[in-house]
Amino acid sequence: MIEIGKYNTLTILRDTKVGLFLGNPTEDPDGIHDILLPNKYVPHEFEIGDELAVFVYLDHEERPVATTLEPYILLNEFALLRVNYVNQVGAFMDWGMEKDILVPFKEQARPMEKGKRYLVFLYMDEKTNRLVASSKTNQFLSNENLTVERGEEVDLIVSHITEIGINVIINELHKGLVYKDEVYDDAIRTGDRLRGYIKTIRPDNKIDVSLQKLGYENIEPNAQKILDELKASRGFLRLNDNSHPEDIKTVLKMSKKTFKKAIGSLYKDKLIAIKDDGIYLVSE
Repeated sequence: MIEIGKYNTLTILRDTKVGLFLGNPTEDPDGIHDILLPNKYVPHEFEIGDELAVFVYLDHEERPVATTLEPYILLNEFALLRVNYVNQVGAFMDWGMEKDILVPFKEQARPMEKGKRYLVFLYMDEKTNRLVASSKTNQFLSNENLTVERGEEVDLIVSHITEIGINVIINELHKGLVYKDEVYDDAIRTGDRLRGYIKTIRPDNKIDVSLQKLGYENIEPNAQKILDELKASRGFLRLNDNSHPEDIKTVLKMSKKTFKKAIGSLYKDKLIAIKDDGIYLVSE
């Protein structure tokens, strides 16, 4: 079946003046039988019967068409896109295709402005059978039936940032929160894709997320990070157990609690010396 809004691997059925017609020889009779790949996207060399990987969407006349252009977003996925223009219908966003994608006014979490970027979800409008996008992303997420568990490594998309912390989309399925006091990178922005770990699943299925590994697994990477920083700083860091949390965050991008665990591990392994003025790398 040829799917709109997704990549399809299709067979070259015939060559015409306007381009190649692609399809699936075993196509469901109720589906799209064939689709045009316009001349400008036709490869220099091909044979009838070859298979091509193409993206399928609707052209300016709302007809299914194939392209070798790479979209910035696929059906039922999230992405940060830029608004090209706004008119009386809604906002039109650049998604890598010749025809911009529409975000109707009713699907805008807040009024969109030309030139700005917004996190959106691409879906098929059942009423019009057209691809449209929405910045009201929460409606496409659910924590009712969770597919993750505590400690699991997950893919994150930064949804929006508040005074409490960073709201994230987990595996493009669920909503989660990284608390502000556990974020050590001030450069994180909406739309960023990160790796994280499920920290807590509450009784109401709300999810707390950490950007660092949990428990003992978190010690080793951070210990190595401290060693690397020591080596880059000629074997000395003006940080120790008594340092202010903000000083530790500024230098190492980690919490004081994590720092203390890491230097405790390094001290136990006799890799560092902890003194009143800071920590020293022990010469090998």
